[in-house]
Amino acid sequence: MLALGMNFVTHVLTVRYLSKSDYGAFAYALAVVSLGASVNLIGLQRAVSRFVPLYHERRDYGAMFGTLFLAVGSIVGLGVALVALTFGVQGLAVDSGIVKSQDSVGLLLILIALCPLQALDSVFQGVAAALASPRAIFFRRHVLAPALKLTAVVVVLVVEGSVYLLASCYLIAGLIGVIVYVLLMTRIVRDQGLHTHLRRRTLSFPTRTIFGFSLPLLTADVAVILKTTIAVFFLESLRGGTDVAEFRAVLSVAGLNLVVLQSFKMLFMPAATRLYERKDTAALNELYWQSALWITVVTFPVFAVCVFLAQPVTVLLFEAEYANAGIVLAILAAGSYFNAAMGLNTYALQVQAQVGFLAFSNTMAVVIGLVLNLWLIPVHGATGAAIATTGAVVFQNIFNHAGLHWRTDVVIFEWRNWTVYGTVVCVLMALFLARVLVDPSVAVFSALVVVGSFVLLRVHRRALRISDTFPELRRIPLLSSLFSLGERS
Repeated sequence: MLALGMNFVTHVLTVRYLSKSDYGAFAYALAVVSLGASVNLIGLQRAVSRFVPLYHERRDYGAMFGTLFLAVGSIVGLGVALVALTFGVQGLAVDSGIVKSQDSVGLLLILIALCPLQALDSVFQGVAAALASPRAIFFRRHVLAPALKLTAVVVVLVVEGSVYLLASCYLIAGLIGVIVYVLLMTRIVRDQGLHTHLRRRTLSFPTRTIFGFSLPLLTADVAVILKTTIAVFFLESLRGGTDVAEFRAVLSVAGLNLVVLQSFKMLFMPAATRLYERKDTAALNELYWQSALWITVVTFPVFAVCVFLAQPVTVLLFEAEYANAGIVLAILAAGSYFNAAMGLNTYALQVQAQVGFLAFSNTMAVVIGLVLNLWLIPVHGATGAAIATTGAVVFQNIFNHAGLHWRTDVVIFEWRNWTVYGTVVCVLMALFLARVLVDPSVAVFSALVVVGSFVLLRVHRRALRISDTFPELRRIPLLSSLFSLGERS
């Protein structure tokens, strides 16, 4: 919640401070950086999340450290090449008309150095998760990272700086973040006594294994980014910076529907990997569905507000200038919630090494998104981009779920799980009828959303196993009574 609040304030302050054209250029540069960081990673953060705990479980410390060194070295080398390439082709992008705004190119030349920094950040996060250090993840990801970005924006606001100063402050924040992660990793290794196993003669680099796993999964990272980045590219080229600004402004708000999923994801991969290595199919299936149900229920209030109060929320956050982006928010939120509610299907497939299937799924999602964007953006602008993005997300999740059924031991059809989804649909229908028939005020409707969310938790407290998952809640008298947490389920 701390990170969520700081990131949200940072985004709102940025959009409100910058002009629509400046924010469009800044958002375009950040979109390119996100894609570049994914390419720079070449799927190595996923390999680290899988193989570091795997080698640690086997006590193969030489391969464990070799995996880490191989990942860091590859990212640094590729990152330098990516920065050099960007400076080399800057003129071509403007002359060819791919990028209409000179500011977009200028900001990109500053922010492009974030590609290797963000890639290293992702790898170190994977190592922290693999070595069971949620405290380090909490501090770096949920405290320091958002605090640095918020500080960058506040500095620009105080000195009334330009969008170029903001880009420079973002770059400095990224560099500080990586330095802190290196210090945290060093401490974790020493605290767990792993440094005693770091010897040159036992060090091994499982290059074929790591890249054989990570390169096909590069499509997963690129597909995630391309679902939105393709839209930004086409909006910039076909409609201009104003549509980019509308799309990107509400995209971050819709992304709040993925916050819970992202939090579960960090520790799901190492835990699922260990269960898969132990061939504990029942526990792996339970881990998957328990995560999916929690993500669905906890994310519900965010989704309901983003859909039913889309326009009031957009105007409240970004002022009347962005009023037309309300429908864009509703469409994007629907896709994000569908993604969240389907659970961590991509990561469950990764754990069981279904990289070929994932590569095909990711490629098809990108192709569908590309076709839909080309069809819808010229006529409908940001709204068309939202429909295309949501369509690609829905297709990929349905296809990945089919893959779980065909290629893994995860049980798709369990009555306990689908009753939760059925109840979610019923609560959504009740909110829809209240919105259409009664049209309550924003405050009253928000209260109804809160009530609906508590109903979901109360009705499905046994399926969610609230008492077992969060035993600390039993110490809070009101919550203990509300959810009947006196005894374990």
